Amino acid sequence: MVEAVSRMLFVERVRTQAGLLWMTHFSSDGEENLGLVQRDDLNRTYRENISPSSSQSEHDEEDTENTQPRITTWEAGWNVTNAIQGIFVLGLPYAVLQSGYTGLLLLVLSALLCCYTGKILISCLYEEDEGGRSRRVRHTYADIADACWCRLCPRLGGKLVNVAQVVELMMTCILYLVVSSNLMGHSFPFLPLTPATCSALTFLTLMPCMLIRDLKVVSQLSFLCSLAHFLITFVVIGYCLRQAPRWTYGGLRLAVDFDSFLVAAGVIIFSYTSQIFLPTLEGCMADRGQFRGMMDWTHALACVLKAAFSLLALLTWGEDTKEVVSDNLPPALRMMVNLCLLAKALLSYPLPFYSAAQLLQTGVLRTDTGQYERSVGPEWHTLVLRASLLFLSFVMALYIPHFSLLMGLTGSVTGAVMTLLLPALFHLQLKWSRLSAAGKLLDAVILGLGCICSLAGVIRSIRAMIHAFAST
Repeated sequence: MVEAVSRMLFVERVRTQAGLLWMTHFSSDGEENLGLVQRDDLNRTYRENISPSSSQSEHDEEDTENTQPRITTWEAGWNVTNAIQGIFVLGLPYAVLQSGYTGLLLLVLSALLCCYTGKILISCLYEEDEGGRSRRVRHTYADIADACWCRLCPRLGGKLVNVAQVVELMMTCILYLVVSSNLMGHSFPFLPLTPATCSALTFLTLMPCMLIRDLKVVSQLSFLCSLAHFLITFVVIGYCLRQAPRWTYGGLRLAVDFDSFLVAAGVIIFSYTSQIFLPTLEGCMADRGQFRGMMDWTHALACVLKAAFSLLALLTWGEDTKEVVSDNLPPALRMMVNLCLLAKALLSYPLPFYSAAQLLQTGVLRTDTGQYERSVGPEWHTLVLRASLLFLSFVMALYIPHFSLLMGLTGSVTGAVMTLLLPALFHLQLKWSRLSAAGKLLDAVILGLGCICSLAGVIRSIRAMIHAFAST
């Protein structure tokens, strides 16, 4: 009995010391965050009483924020749907074929995980004031990183997050350019279009993106993009249902190759990623209280459509399912699907492009994007920046060899880190004292999963790049 009590006391002492170590060196919770809100109130009072010019400037900023275009919950949902219902969906049946029955389970678990990490990331933007009211004291992913890493590397954490976001967004833009150019060539085989000509036509088609003034326009394009996606999905599902008498039920298996499973897991998990867009989207919502509900229905809809799409495709084509499932369709139907995919790829480009431009302006160049949104004509430096980004993505898509492998390596590093690892880490640091034991355990599991996914993806991508360069 004495030994049992001693053991319990020892375990409790270790747990207490571990908690104190975390709170002392890593956690940014408690009085420091409350002090952030209180200091904000004190600074505002000081400026109102001592510095009239500063107070007037702040009121001008608040008026500007209130007059900026807001997006509805539905428009925010279309943006998230556009991000998580991307062109990746065409590779999901093949990914599920490689991962077997665990792939279907992974489709559901990935939706739950990415929905959860999106919510906890946004919760890190808020702190409670002395009255218990939740206030948005941070505005970007980088602000969260600065708050969490202020003791270890002041201001450096936000810069690193900004760089990672810009790299991932630009890689996404380049991917859409590559896909659009290829689809344009395949959709019009009767025209003498070279790959370079298709890339140039795609570049010219996307030039109006430089004139986008606010997220509302991007939301409207995302709505059209989602319609194109749903049309593609329902066309493939309709064709599969018509082939029901010839369905085969041996496409899925329990035993799978480990390397194939890692590839499939990467495709499935990263088909749900939208975290880098969420702080901007939530900040532009007219009713931010509906954000969590919006995340629930968008991810539930994506999960149902992806699971049904993958399962019906496997029942129809079985082991003959190709890496891009549209290649299994008859020629006439394939051309129609390719045209819809071309429209989707072109309409998907503005969201990452706009986000990358905003990040560069606010996070790196520190220019006033609100001035561009308020002005009658576009600011020249904004046009130069956006034109440079558009041209850079065009050149990289046109000339970089083994681009898909480079994309895989970048996605493995930034995708897993930004989607799983950092949201869980930041949530633990900022909300430690308010989390239950189950919440801390869940965040710790997601943190470990993010590390494993990132490390496995990097090793696999580097191995594939070495093999590709050796073969050439």
